[in-house]
Amino acid sequence: MKLAIMGAMPEEIEPLLKYYKNYETIEYAKNKYYLVSYRDNEIVIAYSKIGKVNATITAATMIEKFACEKLLFSGVAGAIGNDLKIGDLVVATKLAQHDLDISAFGHPYGYVPEGSVYEEADKNLISIAKFVASKKNIPLKETIVATGDQFICDVAKKEWIEKTFHAGALEMEGAAVALTCSALNVPFFILRSISDAADMDASFNFDEFLASSAKISADFIISMIDKVIDDKLK
Repeated sequence: MKLAIMGAMPEEIEPLLKYYKNYETIEYAKNKYYLVSYRDNEIVIAYSKIGKVNATITAATMIEKFACEKLLFSGVAGAIGNDLKIGDLVVATKLAQHDLDISAFGHPYGYVPEGSVYEEADKNLISIAKFVASKKNIPLKETIVATGDQFICDVAKKEWIEKTFHAGALEMEGAAVALTCSALNVPFFILRSISDAADMDASFNFDEFLASSAKISADFIISMIDKVIDDKLK
């Protein structure tokens, strides 16, 4: 089985590379992909760089070039839901692009032509995440995640996104990954650790909590990988 673990920034995959230790580095399409042999399975790890286009390129490469059969995303996000705090783990049940707007043609915000507003994450992988959370005694929150090519730190914009998409978290890659995986029929899972509140000072909070939040997310993904492999062996 070939599994993909993807992040957006170096900080989001650094804990993974430290954990797996031995890997082969392959450079392709102006990016680096780290190949790990683990428990008789192959894992491909990469960070896409920030934004929806980069995320799409990386996800498609992991699926088409490296033949990954499942994709798990590990990273951080900003909270817009009042019940989310720094360090909370969030599972995306579905994802939408908050900056996609063809409402002039009568479509709702976020609507993808010939598609829909939302892409739903794989239910089996979400079930595995719940199992892992229960074993680790970690609270795991499910929410809609909104994606856009903007780092949102404006209160009014945050409130608009929350109201329009019923989203609890904001980030810059997830919906693009979701759309790519859906188009290529690959199950996907998006996990985010809350690193900042979307209405707070972005530079201070993001820099302060990025590393710790990324490690929380990566550690959880590592446990999920073990569970995915265990289920395959049954």
